[in-house]
Amino acid sequence: MDDSGRPRTGGMQETVRERPTLKTIAYMTGLGITTVSRALKDAPDIGTDTKERVRLVAKQLGYQPNRAGVRLRTGKTNVIALVLSIDEELMGFTSAMVHGISEVLGGTQYHLVVTPHSFQKDPMVPVRYILDTGSADGVIISRIEPDDSRVRLMTERNLPFVTHGRTDMDIVHPYYDYDNEAYAYQAVQKLVEKGRRRLAFLAPQSRFSFYIHSRVGFEKGLADFGATEVPMGRVTSETALDDVRLHAERLMRSAEPPDGIVSISGSSSIALIAGLEAAGKQLGTDVDMVSKQSAEFLNWIRPEIYTVNEDIRAAGRELAKALMARIDGVAPELLQGVAQPVWSRRGPKI
Repeated sequence: MDDSGRPRTGGMQETVRERPTLKTIAYMTGLGITTVSRALKDAPDIGTDTKERVRLVAKQLGYQPNRAGVRLRTGKTNVIALVLSIDEELMGFTSAMVHGISEVLGGTQYHLVVTPHSFQKDPMVPVRYILDTGSADGVIISRIEPDDSRVRLMTERNLPFVTHGRTDMDIVHPYYDYDNEAYAYQAVQKLVEKGRRRLAFLAPQSRFSFYIHSRVGFEKGLADFGATEVPMGRVTSETALDDVRLHAERLMRSAEPPDGIVSISGSSSIALIAGLEAAGKQLGTDVDMVSKQSAEFLNWIRPEIYTVNEDIRAAGRELAKALMARIDGVAPELLQGVAQPVWSRRGPKI
């Protein structure tokens, strides 16, 4: 109290205005700095009431551990790096992936840092940076190739990582993938059941692992169900959407156009629809389409499409859980999973 009977708060306000530290929390709670530190680390010799009081004050102050200090003490950064291509699927891929990972990391000591890159440039650059600077405890990568140099480098340097997709290498590593082989096979089956026999396939770029998986499923479906392929030429799910639209229009105006289309990409499917309609064809009458999508939106605009959902948010959760387990030393062969195709409730089921 001051001479007029008012509480002396100036010192506390000065402390709170600065970035809160362990010393700030100790001042506010009347505890020692060591006790505060151990309470935040959930030390067993600190009482439950004390831990709750310290955590409440830390939360109210917006306290965050100093990463530089944590790294000096433990050798860890408490950072998970998501190396994400800016060329990813347009319709919600990035936000869904980040959301899923964040759901798992929330309440843990880990913070997510998104590192964007383009496959038009060297994909090794962001991985080398993380390795050389020691800026993350673990890494999540996508757009996996059968023989992926990033996987080999991180394995050699003992950096924990997990891949969204599978390699075809002599390295056992954690991954979470989508069964694109099953999807393409089931897509062919669905179209043949609709009476379609001349099928086109909008596939990924051949450099990626999921091209091989989806191609195997598509070709197996053609053989098993008695359909033939109408080639897409050089157009892939990576092709600019304007070019996909123009190619689809030319294809549908050709002498022998496809009567069924399998698409690996939801955003590319919109361009395909625009192209076939520009050619005067009607979806569901002249041609049927099956498309994979990362968010339910295709059936809002064209209920005739048979859609299969790839839950990217769930994939983010599984990738985050696998990476934290790998950081904790769990064997990589125990941290591998493949999601099965789920047909949209808006469309017919297999």
